[in-house]
Amino acid sequence: MAKVVCVRFASTGKVYYFSPGDVWPEAGSQVIVETVRGLEIGEAVTGARDISDDSVVGELKPVVRLATEQDIETEKKNRTKEKEAFPICEKKIAEHKLDMKLVNVEAAFDGSKLVFYFTSDGRVDFRELVKDLAGVFHTRIELRQIGVRDEARFLGGLGICGRKICCGAFLSDFAPVSIKMAKEQNLSLNPTKISGQCGRLMCCLKYEQDFYEETLKKLPRVGKDIVTPDGIGVVTEINVLREKVKVKVSVDDDFEIREYPVDDVRRLQPGERSGKPVPEEKEEHEAEAEAQPPKESKPHYPHKKREKNMNTDEFIEKNLHGEEDKA
Repeated sequence: MAKVVCVRFASTGKVYYFSPGDVWPEAGSQVIVETVRGLEIGEAVTGARDISDDSVVGELKPVVRLATEQDIETEKKNRTKEKEAFPICEKKIAEHKLDMKLVNVEAAFDGSKLVFYFTSDGRVDFRELVKDLAGVFHTRIELRQIGVRDEARFLGGLGICGRKICCGAFLSDFAPVSIKMAKEQNLSLNPTKISGQCGRLMCCLKYEQDFYEETLKKLPRVGKDIVTPDGIGVVTEINVLREKVKVKVSVDDDFEIREYPVDDVRRLQPGERSGKPVPEEKEEHEAEAEAQPPKESKPHYPHKKREKNMNTDEFIEKNLHGEEDKA
């Protein structure tokens, strides 16, 4: 087991593991940690806790110290620098006529570099842009191209549910989402209803997918014959959340659609159509077979081989040779 502290550098970013060292911060406190990009300020999501050694990748770096008032003031200045750098970069992009959209700007805690995040439909040659930005800010410049999902995370917004979008509130990773999930959850396939702010399928489709997959294994398919307490019927509709099925059954020479819990119905066995179990039908067939006398097998005679058709020349030659042999 390893003792770690979970630290997050952005409000919705990934959570990284650090060794508590001699600091042992509490959840919610601001800490200074050493990363591959240098010293960074982050928020301790949890206090010190134990995790398995398999969950730790690489060497755990210790928490340097708790954030001081000066560190917090430096962080505020960096946020102000980011806001000032955003319009300047947009102006430079327009001057160079580059097909790219600026999304966000991040400043390193120690002021060693500025990172500009942008989206674009293809690759962009921004070498001249980097030179201009370096001449303006006199620091190291990095430009990173991101996808539309990351863009939505940076910009934020409200979803169709009325709440803050998941990627901008609590999601740290993007799970793969497919149109198959919308079909299995019986949702409308209208793109405007199942797509998020990023234009891709909503991340919340993944939340209930495991439940739907497990429940659909227990439910019969629409159009299948099943056995109900009222007899054999045809499934017309299934309700996954309530775990119930609607079945069309025959009642008093008429058909009605009734709803049953999944535990009250079962699938038909092979050959079970009239309500009689399969073994009884097999016994009846066996009794009929025993009552009938065995059939006598007829001898099989091979057919005589048919002679090959002859043309006129072959017929004359055969007959002439036959008459000469007789003479």
